[in-house]
Amino acid sequence: MKPVIEVKDLGIEFYRGKKRRMSLREMILQGRNTAPKDTFWALRHVTFDVRPGDAVGIIGSNGGGKSTLLRMIAGVLIPDEGSVRVRGDVAPLIELTGGFLGELTARENVYLAAGLHGLTQADISARYDEIVDFAGSQVKASMEMPFRHFSSGMQVRLAFSLITTLDKPIVLVDEVLAVGDRSFREQCYVRMEKMLSGGKTLFLVSHSEGDLRRFAQRGLYVREGRLVADGPIEDVISEYNDYSDEHQ
Repeated sequence: MKPVIEVKDLGIEFYRGKKRRMSLREMILQGRNTAPKDTFWALRHVTFDVRPGDAVGIIGSNGGGKSTLLRMIAGVLIPDEGSVRVRGDVAPLIELTGGFLGELTARENVYLAAGLHGLTQADISARYDEIVDFAGSQVKASMEMPFRHFSSGMQVRLAFSLITTLDKPIVLVDEVLAVGDRSFREQCYVRMEKMLSGGKTLFLVSHSEGDLRRFAQRGLYVREGRLVADGPIEDVISEYNDYSDEHQ
């Protein structure tokens, strides 16, 4: 069986600050920017495969490259080296409300965002009640309001509900299970478990060891842009904790 996610020698380089703009004289006489580049590799030489139905947790400290890796798999960032191949449609639980427009009503945003993910008007209408009911009574009562009037919690509830009804075979999650009140978090957990029991592939970035143990069987430990461990989730969590204790 072919991997659903195939990462080979992946690397991406970032500027530490804003790139200096070329003057008109430089563009005419030199044709390029001769200012020295102050860059760093956010990820480099990262290689792994993910099989259908795998539940993978990404572990590492802030700034280590976890979320950058997730965004490269989602296609938001383009690698400078190596390649990422994803076989199958993706439900990205990343920056959930990023595709919603504040001036549109919540109802209009549901149709717009779901349409951008490939659902037809009929598909969205058939799922509309399920989406709104999961988001809760407060959201349900406010669907004709402009989205910008929603609290941040209401926005996340609606966005999470929408994305998790897309029925995509690959789910990418970046810390979103940490939002909302306890009751809504438990709703999210139950829905995630239902998705996984249906054979979906999970790629989860989280600082919560509880979430990692609950949802992932395999761990990838990313440190300073390098993949330093790949194995059973308990082993990888232990390696991460041991390194963190030694370098405090």
